[in-house]
Amino acid sequence: MPTDPGEGEVPVGNAHARPGLRLRGGLAEDPALISGYRVVTYGELESLVAERRTALGEGRRLVMITAGNVVEPIVTYLAALEAGHPVMFVPDDAAAGAAHRTALIERFEPDVVAMGAADDWRIEHLREGTRHAFHPELALLASTSGSTGSPKLVRQSFENLHSNAKAIGEYLGIERTDRAATTLPLQYVYGLSVVNSHLLAGASLLLTPHSVSDERFWEAVAHHRATSFAGVPYTFELLDASGFASRDLPSLRYITQAGGRLAPDTVRRYARLGRERGFDLVVMYGQTEATARMSYLPPELAETAPGSIGRPIPGGMLRVDASDGADSGELIYSGPNVMLGYAEHPADFALGRVVHELRTGDLARQREDGLFEIVGRANRFVKVFGLRIDLDAVERLLADQGIDARTATQDERLLVFVREERSVEAARMRAAVEIGIPAHAIDAYAIDEFPRTDSGKSDTLALVRHAQSQREGARATASDAVLDEQIRDLYARLLSQPGASLGDSFASL
Repeated sequence: MPTDPGEGEVPVGNAHARPGLRLRGGLAEDPALISGYRVVTYGELESLVAERRTALGEGRRLVMITAGNVVEPIVTYLAALEAGHPVMFVPDDAAAGAAHRTALIERFEPDVVAMGAADDWRIEHLREGTRHAFHPELALLASTSGSTGSPKLVRQSFENLHSNAKAIGEYLGIERTDRAATTLPLQYVYGLSVVNSHLLAGASLLLTPHSVSDERFWEAVAHHRATSFAGVPYTFELLDASGFASRDLPSLRYITQAGGRLAPDTVRRYARLGRERGFDLVVMYGQTEATARMSYLPPELAETAPGSIGRPIPGGMLRVDASDGADSGELIYSGPNVMLGYAEHPADFALGRVVHELRTGDLARQREDGLFEIVGRANRFVKVFGLRIDLDAVERLLADQGIDARTATQDERLLVFVREERSVEAARMRAAVEIGIPAHAIDAYAIDEFPRTDSGKSDTLALVRHAQSQREGARATASDAVLDEQIRDLYARLLSQPGASLGDSFASL
């Protein structure tokens, strides 16, 4: 039961009510947040949020929050939402986060910056009041393109956040006894949706900064009896490498997956493992422009339809905009979680809804059983490591560095092509730095000429075929012998640890 009669209500569109959103649905004595040895109940969270609302100041102001998986950012986020302050999250990483934060401050001019370590949380008021005009429905400004330099932010409303959290809670069956272990950052809408859906349902969150490849993560999951965690495709690579299949996790109820296409074989394998171990795998599909989720694959269908994105979430609708006679076309979504629109400048904060249905940019078909299936991309946006990346923006960023390159993607890997062998490594490393993904997620190749189609456009399929032939040739000539030094060198490159020694392990690095 809610802690008060107004739980979860969204008082927008009422001229006599201040805009805002309350996302807490637990009883006062129920645990809400668990961080290390600290347990914050819903009753305590009520007091913390009230204090933080006072600290954020009067009126509506743009609040920037560093997004660590600890108590303070979540308290600040909940307080800002309830008070009607629009929120903008930025990474809490000391290096990348600082650069990102500075760029966003310069472009979008937040009024308040909330940042710091768990034991040194600071609220900095950059000005009195605000210099912005905000639309009454504006709740969150979310980054849509990772670190590819796009100036656009997605304008999400209070209704967007509430409806999507409610729909996720409904199809996952989230209950007060559920507890999600955090595996994704708050600035990523997938990670934030885990927070929103669990708190709205009165469930709890196990806040941990550790990766699934870290034994400390699993110790916390076991000790606090976590019932779920979320993963992007790369998470499942780490699960395979860290021996997840042999772990005894009796409290685990389900795993969710989004952030890019997971190979059907992997979906089927984890669904089968879950059936044997007593947990479900729930494959989901979404975009920032739809707040978080648009569809889900019911877990009982994961083994028989592993290539499908499933059916629309409660309250949503999917359709395929296909030409006459075609069985596929662009996937279009409509529902209460579709964004208001984009913001490229502070003046856009005052805009109302300009988007009523979302053209996803994905090519899809609807199967005979009614499920939807993605068959390609209608534009040049791709997902790598859960980040939505604009391939054209990557080419522009490399061009700014004096590197003429073409880009493509295959199997959740970024492919970069240059015309000189000496530029291969520079292009790969520079792309990794500019985008903010590990260098080992990028394959770079030298090619004599950039292929073009008959119409003069870049021939992406030819580039992908070239990369595939290069990989097949490398596998055919590779030696079966692997020395300790080679493993050490591989770890050093993949994990960006040039000082790795023969005594180091994957987990320690």
